[in-house]
Amino acid sequence: MHLRLIVPPDRTTRVLDTLVGDPRVTSVVMLPGAARRPAGDVIECDVTREATSDVLTWLKKQGLYDDGSVAVTEVGATPSHNARATERAAPGAPDDAVIWDAVVDQAYNEASGSWAYYAFLTLATMIAAVAVVTDSSILVVGAMVVGPEFGVVAALAVGLALGRGNLTLGALRMLAQGFALAIVLTMLMALLARAAGWIGTADVEAARPLTGFIWRPDRWSAVVAVLAGCAGVLSQTAGRSNALVGVFISVTTVPAAGDLALSAAVWAPDQLGGAAAQLGINLAGMTLAGVVTLLLQRTIWRQFLRRRESRARG
Repeated sequence: MHLRLIVPPDRTTRVLDTLVGDPRVTSVVMLPGAARRPAGDVIECDVTREATSDVLTWLKKQGLYDDGSVAVTEVGATPSHNARATERAAPGAPDDAVIWDAVVDQAYNEASGSWAYYAFLTLATMIAAVAVVTDSSILVVGAMVVGPEFGVVAALAVGLALGRGNLTLGALRMLAQGFALAIVLTMLMALLARAAGWIGTADVEAARPLTGFIWRPDRWSAVVAVLAGCAGVLSQTAGRSNALVGVFISVTTVPAAGDLALSAAVWAPDQLGGAAAQLGINLAGMTLAGVVTLLLQRTIWRQFLRRRESRARG
């Protein structure tokens, strides 16, 4: 991980000496007086992923979060011998390390809200509604991929696991508002389609061999939601965002919201309860799994650090 720091001049020597003396840190560069806002000295360095949380915690204690600036970015490749030697100095595997400050910052960004979030969730729900009418499994997958809800679910899990009330409330508000808006707008579009004669109750209540699972949740719905929640949180904490596509395709939140809106518009009461249950099971399962995964990661990593410190003292 690459760190770019703006350090108040009265702390530059202490920060610089500490970074240079840490074998898990390399490529340390200092630019005296280069920063203008906030004013200070610029220090850049590369830190092994396993040591990033330790280094950031120490920098926070030095007041850089309040009086300076800290930026963290991921390094794509470090093919030098010096970088490999630095990596060997840090115990553990890079993917097992969690950079908690980055996880929390990303969670706050997800829970802050944006028009893009509401737009994508609404469009995904409308695509899911069309998938129900046409009984198209391909459109169901498309709606799953377009849906942006997992980032907010992950933010909710982070807020609950780390005891951050404002983050938890912000994520809950985003989920409630997002799905409410998406369902209402999709229902309005379905009412227009019904008025135009495009769809009717029979289209929704007809046998749907490819998409009927959306409104018929079972024990496997909960199992998949839990597994997807674990995989999604792990992909974010380990920096493996490519795994999120599989998470999107696994869960049935957006398709359930689309089925719910369509069933309400054409009044198919037999499917309303099932679609609502599917939506609730998926959201609850992913959130619970995310919380447990985060707590386990934090506990295991703390035990690993304690054992390492005990061996070092011995």
